Formats: sequence, structure tokens, C-alpha cells
Amino acid sequence: MSLSEHVKEKRRKYSLTQVELAERAGVGLRFVRDLEQGKKTLQMDKVNAVLALFGEQLGPMKIIE
Repeated sequence: MSLSEHVKEKRRKYSLTQVELAERAGVGLRFVRDLEQGKKTLQMDKVNAVLALFGEQLGPMKIIE
């Protein structure tokens, strides 16, 4: 599952609109839309602000090949 799909799924699970998610995370609506549409270049601190609402965060992971 991609990050964009994950965020969209979590937002819907908690019955939040994109506007509500943006307000609660302290980010702009445009950012939430870009995140959910899979934009490749996003600020990690803002992504983590959104994920923090769901008790999650981004971080480095070892690549398993």
C-alpha cells in the first residue's frame, strides 16, 4: 500500500474530510490533497504531522532486496 492510499484510508476510517485533516494536522488543504494524490516531493515534517494524528510517523527503513 502506498503512503497516499494509507493516509486516505486512515482519514476515511476516522470519518475526516480533507479540510478537517488539514486543520487538525496544522497543514494546508493543498498539502493534504497532494499527499493523497501521491505527489513525489513532500516535506517530511508535514507528512509526519498528518501521520501523528493516527499515532504513526515516517522514518528510515532498511531496504530489503
